[in-house]
Amino acid sequence: MTLGSEQSLAAAVSEATAILLDAGVPSPRIDAELLADHLLGVGLGRLRAMMLGDTPAPDGYAELVAERAQRIPLQHITGVAHFRYLELAVGPGVFIPRPETESVVQLVIDHVQGMVHPRIVDLGTGSGAIAGSIAHEVPGAEVHAVEYSPFAHAWAATNLAPLGVKLILGDLRDALPELNGTFDVVISNPPYIPAEAIPNEPEVALHDPPEALYGGGADGMELPTAAAASAARLLVPGGYFVMEHAEVQAGWIAGMMQRTGVWSEITTHLDLNGKERATSAVLAGPHHE
Repeated sequence: MTLGSEQSLAAAVSEATAILLDAGVPSPRIDAELLADHLLGVGLGRLRAMMLGDTPAPDGYAELVAERAQRIPLQHITGVAHFRYLELAVGPGVFIPRPETESVVQLVIDHVQGMVHPRIVDLGTGSGAIAGSIAHEVPGAEVHAVEYSPFAHAWAATNLAPLGVKLILGDLRDALPELNGTFDVVISNPPYIPAEAIPNEPEVALHDPPEALYGGGADGMELPTAAAASAARLLVPGGYFVMEHAEVQAGWIAGMMQRTGVWSEITTHLDLNGKERATSAVLAGPHHE
């Protein structure tokens, strides 16, 4: 099946949907529409109205659909990822932010409600989705972000510069030692996939950078454990920590944090699909090594 150059927009999107469905793309219709809108720039509402008439398909549409059919991530083709209220620049070398992370950000926004000038740090910021959303939605916040990968750091710099986030290139394991004990909130979505667990989706397995996926060690828990240790170092007593993880890791993470003896109010949070997606805790008191 090939898209013809003389097709109407409606026929082209319909055929593109069939091509993407055949390729196993999880959301073929919406992806077909978003690729058309990437070329036309009219917004999905207007695009759907145009499909009711005889508007011709845009030039270059067939090529974009062919790329997506090869399971190249939609966001790499369009160069844009939507996250909460932000439109983020993304591409090769940076983790594509996921919708389920939006609810993890909401935990922090709810927690700092009423705080005048909260200091917040995002460990392992990737594209800057988490740090940028907090800066955008909590106007009085002082937001810092740490990213280890030079490639991801470059994308984050583009996304975070307009939002006033203080971005550093560094390792979440030892970053910001000069700011120990000064943050009200630490949030992290660290790499957490076990070494042997290859993601099912080609978009993830072949295109998300490995350093953003695999958490270290056979169980993937090296970096999540390190993120919790850094949070204990960086937070003020009574400070709030929230970390995203795989649903199967919730019990392990709660147990790990319990054993350190420095955390209280350890709580598991469900995402919109009812999966155990994040764990939060409060730093019980001054942290001692």
